[in-house]
Amino acid sequence: MISADDCMRYCSMEFFCPHCETKLSPCEVPPFHIGDGLGWGTEVFFVCLNDECPPFMRGWEHIEEQFGHVGSYRYMRLPNENKGEMMMVGNKMAFTGSVLDPEVILAANARHTQEREWVAGFEQSIAAKDTTPALGVLTDKRANKDHRKKACDVLLKINDMACFDAVNNLTDLNPELENATNILMTELLKKNFLRECPDCAEIIKLKASVCKHCKKKAE
Repeated sequence: MISADDCMRYCSMEFFCPHCETKLSPCEVPPFHIGDGLGWGTEVFFVCLNDECPPFMRGWEHIEEQFGHVGSYRYMRLPNENKGEMMMVGNKMAFTGSVLDPEVILAANARHTQEREWVAGFEQSIAAKDTTPALGVLTDKRANKDHRKKACDVLLKINDMACFDAVNNLTDLNPELENATNILMTELLKKNFLRECPDCAEIIKLKASVCKHCKKKAE
Protein backbone atom coordinates (compact mmCIF):
# COMPACT_ATOMS: atom_id res chain seq x y z
CA MET A 1 0.00 0.00 0.00
CA ILE A 2 1.27 3.46 -0.90
CA SER A 3 1.87 5.62 2.16
CA ALA A 4 -0.12 8.80 2.64
CA ASP A 5 3.05 10.90 2.27
CA ASP A 6 4.00 9.23 -1.02
CA CYS A 7 0.45 9.53 -2.29
CA MET A 8 0.41 13.27 -1.65
CA ARG A 9 3.83 13.60 -3.27
CA TYR A 10 2.72 11.82 -6.44
CA CYS A 11 -0.55 13.75 -6.58
CA SER A 12 1.36 17.03 -6.41
CA MET A 13 3.34 16.16 -9.56
CA GLU A 14 2.10 17.61 -12.83
CA PHE A 15 2.68 15.99 -16.23
CA PHE A 16 0.70 16.60 -19.40
CA CYS A 17 -0.11 14.48 -22.42
CA PRO A 18 1.80 15.75 -25.49
CA HIS A 19 -1.08 14.65 -27.74
CA CYS A 20 -4.02 16.43 -26.07
CA GLU A 21 -2.42 18.50 -23.27
CA THR A 22 -4.59 16.77 -20.64
CA LYS A 23 -3.07 16.52 -17.17
CA LEU A 24 -1.92 12.95 -16.60
CA SER A 25 -3.54 11.00 -13.77
CA PRO A 26 -1.34 9.26 -11.17
CA CYS A 27 -2.27 5.54 -11.15
CA GLU A 28 -1.00 2.61 -9.12
CA VAL A 29 0.98 0.31 -11.40
CA PRO A 30 -0.12 -3.27 -12.14
CA PRO A 31 1.74 -5.98 -10.16
CA PHE A 32 3.89 -6.79 -13.22
CA HIS A 33 5.02 -5.15 -16.42
CA ILE A 34 2.65 -6.32 -19.13
CA GLY A 35 5.43 -6.20 -21.71
CA ASP A 36 8.21 -8.15 -20.04
CA GLY A 37 7.10 -9.15 -16.55
CA LEU A 38 10.10 -7.44 -14.96
CA GLY A 39 8.27 -4.77 -12.98
CA TRP A 40 7.93 -1.04 -13.45
CA GLY A 41 10.50 0.17 -10.92
CA THR A 42 7.94 2.56 -9.41
CA GLU A 43 4.71 2.43 -7.41
CA VAL A 44 2.93 4.91 -9.65
CA PHE A 45 2.85 5.92 -13.28
CA PHE A 46 1.01 8.79 -14.95
CA VAL A 47 -1.62 8.02 -17.59
CA CYS A 48 -3.69 10.13 -19.98
CA LEU A 49 -7.28 9.10 -19.28
CA ASN A 50 -8.81 11.49 -21.80
CA ASP A 51 -11.10 9.42 -24.04
CA GLU A 52 -10.84 12.11 -26.72
CA CYS A 53 -7.04 11.94 -26.90
CA PRO A 54 -6.16 11.36 -30.60
CA PRO A 55 -4.00 8.21 -30.11
CA PHE A 56 -6.73 6.68 -27.94
CA MET A 57 -9.45 7.49 -30.48
CA ARG A 58 -7.44 6.18 -33.46
CA GLY A 59 -6.03 3.19 -31.63
CA TRP A 60 -9.16 1.05 -31.76
CA GLU A 61 -9.15 0.81 -35.53
CA HIS A 62 -5.37 0.36 -35.72
CA ILE A 63 -5.28 -2.53 -33.24
CA GLU A 64 -8.21 -4.26 -34.89
CA GLU A 65 -6.52 -4.03 -38.30
CA GLN A 66 -3.05 -5.00 -37.07
CA PHE A 67 -3.84 -7.60 -34.41
CA GLY A 68 -7.47 -8.57 -34.91
CA HIS A 69 -8.67 -7.82 -31.40
CA VAL A 70 -10.22 -4.99 -29.38
CA GLY A 71 -7.90 -2.44 -27.83
CA SER A 72 -6.39 1.02 -28.06
CA TYR A 73 -3.51 3.10 -26.67
CA ARG A 74 -3.10 5.51 -23.79
CA TYR A 75 -0.12 7.78 -23.27
CA MET A 76 1.88 6.89 -20.14
CA ARG A 77 5.03 8.15 -18.46
CA LEU A 78 6.95 7.19 -15.32
CA PRO A 79 7.64 9.87 -12.70
CA ASN A 80 11.42 9.53 -13.02
CA GLU A 81 11.58 9.75 -16.83
CA ASN A 82 11.50 12.79 -19.11
CA LYS A 83 9.25 11.30 -21.77
CA GLY A 84 6.55 8.71 -22.00
CA GLU A 85 5.30 6.02 -24.34
CA MET A 86 2.09 4.58 -25.69
CA MET A 87 0.63 1.72 -23.71
CA MET A 88 -1.92 -0.73 -25.05
CA VAL A 89 -5.20 -1.04 -23.14
CA GLY A 90 -8.03 -3.50 -23.63
CA ASN A 91 -10.96 -1.23 -22.81
CA LYS A 92 -11.96 2.31 -21.88
CA MET A 93 -12.01 1.54 -18.15
CA ALA A 94 -8.38 0.40 -17.97
CA PHE A 95 -6.53 2.17 -15.12
CA THR A 96 -9.53 4.35 -14.23
CA GLY A 97 -10.00 2.28 -11.07
CA SER A 98 -6.38 2.67 -9.95
CA VAL A 99 -6.19 6.48 -9.94
CA LEU A 100 -4.74 7.70 -6.66
CA ASP A 101 -7.31 9.36 -4.42
CA PRO A 102 -5.59 11.35 -1.64
CA GLU A 103 -8.69 11.31 0.55
CA VAL A 104 -9.01 7.53 0.34
CA ILE A 105 -5.30 7.00 1.03
CA LEU A 106 -5.32 9.40 3.97
CA ALA A 107 -8.42 7.75 5.43
CA ALA A 108 -6.88 4.28 5.09
CA ASN A 109 -3.63 5.48 6.64
CA ALA A 110 -5.54 7.03 9.54
CA ARG A 111 -7.44 3.78 10.07
CA HIS A 112 -4.22 1.73 10.16
CA THR A 113 -2.67 4.21 12.60
CA GLN A 114 -5.73 4.05 14.85
CA GLU A 115 -5.68 0.24 14.81
CA ARG A 116 -2.00 0.15 15.78
CA GLU A 117 -2.61 2.60 18.63
CA TRP A 118 -5.57 0.62 19.92
CA VAL A 119 -3.65 -2.67 19.84
CA ALA A 120 -0.65 -1.07 21.55
CA GLY A 121 -2.97 0.11 24.33
CA PHE A 122 -4.67 -3.21 25.02
CA GLU A 123 -2.83 -3.90 28.29
CA GLN A 124 -3.48 -0.41 29.64
CA SER A 125 -7.14 -0.69 28.69
CA ILE A 126 -7.48 -3.87 30.74
CA ALA A 127 -6.16 -2.12 33.83
CA ALA A 128 -8.41 0.89 33.16
CA LYS A 129 -11.46 -1.29 32.36
CA ASP A 130 -11.78 0.61 29.08
CA THR A 131 -13.44 -1.39 26.31
CA THR A 132 -12.94 1.30 23.64
CA PRO A 133 -9.64 0.03 22.10
CA ALA A 134 -10.62 -3.66 21.98
CA LEU A 135 -14.17 -2.96 20.82
CA GLY A 136 -12.86 -0.55 18.20
CA VAL A 137 -10.56 -3.21 16.74
CA LEU A 138 -13.09 -6.04 16.99
CA THR A 139 -15.86 -4.13 15.20
CA ASP A 140 -13.56 -2.88 12.43
CA LYS A 141 -14.06 -5.31 9.53
CA ARG A 142 -10.82 -4.11 7.92
CA ALA A 143 -8.71 -4.77 11.02
CA ASN A 144 -6.14 -7.58 11.14
CA LYS A 145 -7.76 -10.93 11.96
CA ASP A 146 -5.30 -11.73 14.75
CA HIS A 147 -5.82 -8.27 16.25
CA ARG A 148 -9.57 -8.86 16.29
CA LYS A 149 -9.12 -12.23 18.01
CA LYS A 150 -6.83 -10.64 20.58
CA ALA A 151 -9.49 -7.99 21.15
CA CYS A 152 -11.88 -10.79 22.19
CA ASP A 153 -9.43 -11.88 24.88
CA VAL A 154 -9.05 -8.30 26.09
CA LEU A 155 -12.81 -7.79 26.33
CA LEU A 156 -13.18 -11.00 28.30
CA LYS A 157 -10.53 -9.82 30.80
CA ILE A 158 -12.29 -6.46 31.17
CA ASN A 159 -15.57 -8.32 31.70
CA ASP A 160 -17.98 -5.50 30.88
CA MET A 161 -21.42 -6.60 29.71
CA ALA A 162 -21.88 -3.19 28.05
CA CYS A 163 -20.00 -4.55 25.02
CA PHE A 164 -22.22 -7.64 24.65
CA ASP A 165 -24.70 -6.22 22.14
CA ALA A 166 -21.97 -4.77 19.92
CA VAL A 167 -20.24 -8.15 19.78
CA ASN A 168 -23.51 -10.02 19.28
CA ASN A 169 -24.42 -7.80 16.33
CA LEU A 170 -21.22 -8.44 14.37
CA THR A 171 -21.77 -9.93 10.92
CA ASP A 172 -19.70 -11.40 8.09
CA LEU A 173 -17.21 -13.06 10.42
CA ASN A 174 -14.95 -15.86 9.22
CA PRO A 175 -15.40 -19.16 11.12
CA GLU A 176 -12.32 -18.60 13.31
CA LEU A 177 -13.40 -15.14 14.42
CA GLU A 178 -17.02 -16.21 14.80
CA ASN A 179 -15.86 -18.93 17.17
CA ALA A 180 -13.83 -16.40 19.17
CA THR A 181 -16.78 -14.02 19.54
CA ASN A 182 -19.12 -16.87 20.54
CA ILE A 183 -16.68 -17.92 23.27
CA LEU A 184 -16.43 -14.30 24.41
CA MET A 185 -20.21 -13.90 24.71
CA THR A 186 -20.66 -17.26 26.42
CA GLU A 187 -17.95 -16.48 28.98
CA LEU A 188 -19.26 -12.95 29.60
CA LEU A 189 -22.68 -14.35 30.44
CA LYS A 190 -21.17 -17.01 32.66
CA LYS A 191 -18.91 -14.56 34.54
CA ASN A 192 -21.85 -12.25 35.20
CA PHE A 193 -24.35 -14.99 36.12
CA LEU A 194 -26.56 -14.16 33.16
CA ARG A 195 -28.13 -15.96 30.22
CA GLU A 196 -30.21 -15.27 27.12
CA CYS A 197 -33.96 -15.79 27.28
CA PRO A 198 -34.81 -18.68 24.92
CA ASP A 199 -37.93 -16.86 23.70
CA CYS A 200 -36.93 -13.20 23.21
CA ALA A 201 -33.10 -13.50 23.37
CA GLU A 202 -32.87 -10.67 25.92
CA ILE A 203 -30.33 -11.00 28.73
CA ILE A 204 -31.74 -12.16 32.05
CA LYS A 205 -30.33 -13.37 35.36
CA LEU A 206 -29.16 -16.95 35.41
CA LYS A 207 -31.60 -17.92 38.15
CA ALA A 208 -34.58 -15.99 36.79
CA SER A 209 -37.74 -18.11 36.51
CA VAL A 210 -39.64 -15.53 34.42
CA CYS A 211 -38.16 -13.28 31.75
CA LYS A 212 -38.61 -9.64 32.73
CA HIS A 213 -38.78 -8.67 29.06
CA CYS A 214 -41.27 -11.05 27.46
CA LYS A 215 -42.81 -12.32 30.74
CA LYS A 216 -42.53 -15.90 29.59
CA LYS A 217 -41.36 -18.61 31.91
CA ALA A 218 -37.62 -19.04 31.64
CA GLU A 219 -36.66 -22.69 31.55
